[in-house]
Amino acid sequence: MQRVSFLGLTRAAGTAVALAALLAACGGGKGDATQTAAKVNKEEITVHQINQLLQRQPGLSEKQTDALSRQLLERLIDQELSVQKAQDLKLDRDPRVVQQIEAAKREILARAYAERIGESVSKPSADEIAKFYNEKPALFKERRVYSLQEMSIEATPDQFEGLRQRLQGSRNLSEFAEYLKGAGIRFNVNEAVRPAEQLPLNSLDTIARMKDGDTAVQVTSSGLQLLHLATSRLNPVDEATARPAVEAFLVNQRKAEAIQRDLKALREAGKIEYLGKFANKPATAASAASAPAAVVPASSASTAEAPASDVAKSLGLK
Repeated sequence: MQRVSFLGLTRAAGTAVALAALLAACGGGKGDATQTAAKVNKEEITVHQINQLLQRQPGLSEKQTDALSRQLLERLIDQELSVQKAQDLKLDRDPRVVQQIEAAKREILARAYAERIGESVSKPSADEIAKFYNEKPALFKERRVYSLQEMSIEATPDQFEGLRQRLQGSRNLSEFAEYLKGAGIRFNVNEAVRPAEQLPLNSLDTIARMKDGDTAVQVTSSGLQLLHLATSRLNPVDEATARPAVEAFLVNQRKAEAIQRDLKALREAGKIEYLGKFANKPATAASAASAPAAVVPASSASTAEAPASDVAKSLGLK
């Protein structure tokens, strides 16, 4: 049985109560969202509140839905009792609580605005989906599953060249790691197996060009990052299989672009004044240009965790 967090209930129930009140005000009759599931002192808990929470648990059987409904009702009762006691203690007037409520309200409104803007986005055409599929062979036609080892090294710029030379002279990453330990240079290693869609999209082409045994070196804000490709295996995805995921990815991309355009227009139309220590507004910081990843041979057969990206969520390929 799936568990529901108390905090999640608090947020969802608050939204459900507001929605139930709105429906009642619009003339909802008997049998609508105003059906009462329980009374807690003078306050009601409605069937609609329970249904609202059940919508977050898709795929349940009728028996599971009935059991979970009863569990949710008991949690809503506990929640209502807590809310009533908090109000008796005047916690709803506590400055910290007021700030949190206001922050939650702002977040909900901003999210609703983003969803409204996204509703105007059109779905991509079949040609656009095919174009995306063909332009991303590393994600689809030539998709691979990578065994990677990622090593993050804390170093200063004057150490970079020496570390690169030492890496090239090492027989494998284990030997290089022993050197780092002996030199007192701090580092950490993560290991994992990652399919192409779980790699950062802006790094995927570079990684896809790597051969088994290669190591890519990249400058970071704190030093160097090594990405070693131990092994990989081909696991392509055909266009028919990829089509729904590509469509969802392109729609989400268009939504993000539409929101950014609208926000830009709002900024241009609005009056924004920076005050206090922010009075001297800095110029937009350009993203630090990363040095191109240099590929050097290495023979260590270990694996590493590459940072996951939104592509994994949007494309969702198995």
